[in-house]
Amino acid sequence: MLIAKSCKTILQKASDSKMKITQWIKRGIKYVVSGQPVIVNRVSPTIVTLSPNHLLQGRTALITGGTSGIGFSIAKAFLDAGANVVITSRSAQRAEQTANQLGSNYHNQICLGVAMNNKSAAQIIESFEHVLVILKGGKVDILVNNAGIGGGGISSATEEEYNNVMDTNLKGNFFLSREVAKYMIRHSIQGNILNIASSSSLRPANSAYILSKWGVRGLTEGLGRALAPKGIVVNGIAPGPTATPMLGKMNDDDIFRSDSLIGRYITTTEIAQMAVIMVSEMSRSVIGDIVYMTGGAGNINNGDFNYTFDC
Repeated sequence: MLIAKSCKTILQKASDSKMKITQWIKRGIKYVVSGQPVIVNRVSPTIVTLSPNHLLQGRTALITGGTSGIGFSIAKAFLDAGANVVITSRSAQRAEQTANQLGSNYHNQICLGVAMNNKSAAQIIESFEHVLVILKGGKVDILVNNAGIGGGGISSATEEEYNNVMDTNLKGNFFLSREVAKYMIRHSIQGNILNIASSSSLRPANSAYILSKWGVRGLTEGLGRALAPKGIVVNGIAPGPTATPMLGKMNDDDIFRSDSLIGRYITTTEIAQMAVIMVSEMSRSVIGDIVYMTGGAGNINNGDFNYTFDC
């Protein structure tokens, strides 16, 4: 067991080092091409976190895309708040390995990983039914729709890329939310659905990604209105540019961002702490709303985003 944990640590450090080497190579290429040195500003913000608590004690959360980035941080924060957690990934192996890694420090809580293909409505239903089976009578009363991918710029996207982005980011949310909502209603569960939107949901849409996040924002409002009378609270969090692998950043990496009003990327830890509050009993009166954790991006500043159309 000790050897296995050591190997995992070594592999993770190797992965992080590879990402940092890649970033330095990119900076070197930029210097060669432009002749200008790349100035690196170090930013190390103080991030306040909740102490281990019982805000979600006895509850069970299903978190899509929970093996890295925002989803992983939310899973950890939920465990710290006393919840049981089921994370999903397109890869069953990756989901199970990550769940084992997360759950190793929470011996009195459930932490499971399952495969889920967000692009297929039929497979979403099948995967959710599998979750209920492996919980052995336990109920799911929190859904976090986090899985998502970027891309699909309007001047270059293929139909396949467009469908891939829209199906993953919006179609998956639509059908999984419907399935979980029906399940909660049938079992008289007063639960929560939390959608991870984006600061891009406020931007003029010039990509499949942005368009999908507009859809997530609209879905949050529509579900919030429809499900509140059933005792199901639906809200969203819209992060700005976040220090995740999707943007080539790690939480322990430099998170300086020159075009951000706060001078840095958002961290996944910040988003995860807000997620705990949003699905707890403290936020039962917040309905169909979006919390914009953007550092100003999108909601009061679009200057950090370049709009071009290449031919």
